[in-house]
Amino acid sequence: MKSTILIFVASLGFAVAGTALAVDMPAAGQKKCSACHAVDRRAVGPAFKDVAAKYKDKKNADELIAKSIKTGGSFGWKYGSMPPRGMGATDAEVDTMAKFIASLAK
Repeated sequence: MKSTILIFVASLGFAVAGTALAVDMPAAGQKKCSACHAVDRRAVGPAFKDVAAKYKDKKNADELIAKSIKTGGSFGWKYGSMPPRGMGATDAEVDTMAKFIASLAK
């Protein structure tokens, strides 16, 4: 049952995240993040641009975003809770995605 729900959510996420794939998102993000996130609009979770805006005044934004991805949680978004490392991302994938997300605020 859980795998059926996960497949449904992932399929829905890919349909909703069409604009996310148009941006130069790292491959790890396309595979592991776009099921729940889009670049410019809310999907299951917040838009990456909204995440970037939340951290834009922090000089270590990419590190803070990476830490949040690695630990998981709701981060005050009220969309539910992201599991640690999302869809099983490695440290390198998380760091790459965090830099990408932080770059959207500039």
